[in-house]
Amino acid sequence: MTSSVTPAPPDETAPPLAPPGVYAPQEDTALLAGALAEEPLPPGAHVLDVGTGTGALALRAARRGARVTAVDVSWRAVRAARRNARRAGLPVRVRHGDLFAPVRGESFDLIVTNPPYVPGPDDAREPFGAVTSWHGGRDGRAVLDRICREAPALLSPGGTLLLVHSALSDPGRTVGHLRASGLSAAVTHRHRIAFGPVLRARAEWLRERGLLSATEDREELVIVRAQAPC
Repeated sequence: MTSSVTPAPPDETAPPLAPPGVYAPQEDTALLAGALAEEPLPPGAHVLDVGTGTGALALRAARRGARVTAVDVSWRAVRAARRNARRAGLPVRVRHGDLFAPVRGESFDLIVTNPPYVPGPDDAREPFGAVTSWHGGRDGRAVLDRICREAPALLSPGGTLLLVHSALSDPGRTVGHLRASGLSAAVTHRHRIAFGPVLRARAEWLRERGLLSATEDREELVIVRAQAPC
C-alpha cells in the first residue's frame, strides 16, 4: 500500500552549501529525508548515501548516530559534502567513485540514494556538468537499473534500500528488478510537485514520447523501499 508522505522539514542547522555544478537539495531530497526519518536506525547503524551531492542526507543520518559513508562520482560534490560535514562537525566518510565502486565488499544496514532519473534526449547538455545530477538517459533508467542490480549485494541481512525517483521512470520496473534480486520491494510513498526547470525544459520532448499528456504540469515522485531477507 502506498501513502502520501510529508517531506521532511529542513534541518534546524544551517543548510548544506551547494556550489555550482552540485545538485542542491530539492523536493526529491526532502521526500527521501522524510522516508529516512521513518526508518528505525539504531545508533551505530552503517548507512550509505549514494550520489550524495551536498551530503544533505548523509548529514541527517549522521545526526542520528549512524556510521555514514557518502559516495559521489563528481569531485565537486565530494568536496562539497566533505566541507558540509566539517561545518556540521559530523564524521561522514566521503568517497569519490562511480556508484558502489568505492565500497565493494562492505555491507550496510541502510542505503539511501537520489540518483539521476529524469528521461531526456541523449544529447542533453547543461553547464558545469550539473546534468549528471538528473539526466537518466532516454528512459530515465541508465543509473536506476544499475542500482537495482548492484545494491542488493551491499545490504546486510534485513538491510533496507530507500530510492527516490520520478514516476516518469517506471517505478514498477524498479520494484520488479529489486524483487527479482531477492528483496521485498514496493512503492511506499508518492508526492506530486509542480514541474521544475528541468522538466519544463524537457516537457515537449516528454510529450512527444507519450510520457506526459498535453496538459500535465505536475510530476509524481515516488519512494521505493526494498528490504533484504534476515
